[in-house]
Amino acid sequence: MSQKTDIRGIDDIKIMVDVFYQKVREDELLAPIFNFRLSTHWEPHLEKMYTFWNAALFGVKGYNGNPFIKHATMELGEAHFERWMNLFSETVNTHFEGTVAEDAKTRAGIMASMFMHKIEQIKQNSTRPIF
Repeated sequence: MSQKTDIRGIDDIKIMVDVFYQKVREDELLAPIFNFRLSTHWEPHLEKMYTFWNAALFGVKGYNGNPFIKHATMELGEAHFERWMNLFSETVNTHFEGTVAEDAKTRAGIMASMFMHKIEQIKQNSTRPIF
C-alpha cells in the first residue's frame, strides 16, 4: 500500500475533486439534485471546482464566481450538507493526509455550514437572496 501524501497542487486537487464528485454522482441522496442541475455540464463544473480549490488552498488566481449563488435556489437541507461533508471528508482521508488536506476539510465544513445557514434563512424569510 502506498503512503498518503498531503495535497500538493493542482494534480492532487483534480484527484480530490474527481473522486469526490464521482461519489456525489452515485449517491442516492445527492445524485438526483446534482445530476439534474449539472446533467450535461459536469466538465465545466469540475474545471470550476479545480480553480476554486486551487485558489482556496494555494492562493492561485483563476477562480471567478460566487459559490453560494448556484446553491441558493436548490432544495437542500441539513441531511444533504451532512452527506456532502461526509463524502468530501471520506475522499480527502482516503487519498491524502497533512496540513493542506486538513485545511481542505475545514474549509469545506465552513462552506457547508454557511450555505446551510443561508439557505435556511432564505426559506424562513421567504425572500429572494441578495448576491
